[in-house]
Amino acid sequence: MRSLEGVFIPVTTPFRGEDVATDRLAANLQRYDATALAGYVVLGSTGEFPMLSEAERDRVLVAARQAIPTSKLFIAGTGTNATLHTIKQTKRAAEIGADAAIVITPHYFTQAFVRPEAQVRHYLAVADASPIPIMMYNFPANTGVNLDADTVARIAQHPNVCGIKDSSGNIPQCAQIIHQTPKTFHVHVGSASALLPALTIGAAGAIVALGTISAREWCDVYALAKAGRWDEAREIAARMMSADRGVPGRYGIGGLKAALDLQGFYGGPCRPPLTTPDADAIEDIKEVLATAGLL
Repeated sequence: MRSLEGVFIPVTTPFRGEDVATDRLAANLQRYDATALAGYVVLGSTGEFPMLSEAERDRVLVAARQAIPTSKLFIAGTGTNATLHTIKQTKRAAEIGADAAIVITPHYFTQAFVRPEAQVRHYLAVADASPIPIMMYNFPANTGVNLDADTVARIAQHPNVCGIKDSSGNIPQCAQIIHQTPKTFHVHVGSASALLPALTIGAAGAIVALGTISAREWCDVYALAKAGRWDEAREIAARMMSADRGVPGRYGIGGLKAALDLQGFYGGPCRPPLTTPDADAIEDIKEVLATAGLL
């Protein structure tokens, strides 16, 4: 498997009425391919994966595989609340042609799964059974479960565990994970504001939702930072923070989708109960994008 270093985006899942619009997904991916993105996460949180049926997830992954060139990495979201089902989804993603799988922490039975032993048991079972490398996905704000550094380090010893997306926003924890895991283990942050500080301590990159509407800018931030041009990188990142606060920060995934529509991509509606911005909100998002230089 190629290196996981760089900037990835968790793509949105387009809907048309009550159905998934796989043709729109393919068109969006084709436009993103003009950037220096390292690859894509399909069926991540930004892709509204909990809202999709198993059959819909399958269709989305098949469409993504057909649209994503081999020069970009294709990471499929396969995590569920059961180890057995996660293994099934991961094997199917491998059959479709995903390069790696990203596995959210099971979280419905939160009291049981906050225990490190349960976390280790789950991830090692998935890694043992998976035909492709897996990444852990730590998103405590959504799951109520945090993967601490010691637990991540235990799981990272498995040769089929290639990295983690840490969306905790906890930079000290991120630093500890980097320190305690092998050099072949890739730590990605899950928020735009964490990318620059994380790169200074050895992170591999980011899987960042804001990149769906500012992919080129975040690729530039990453490239400038890697070249030691920190002032220029910070200047772009600071400009993007207004978009971060004003679009996903205020309107969530619906805000990102509305912004994509304004940029000429296909965003479309969210699947209820997630909300889609109204006309006033869209005007607000348009102003934020213009201020950030994203229109």
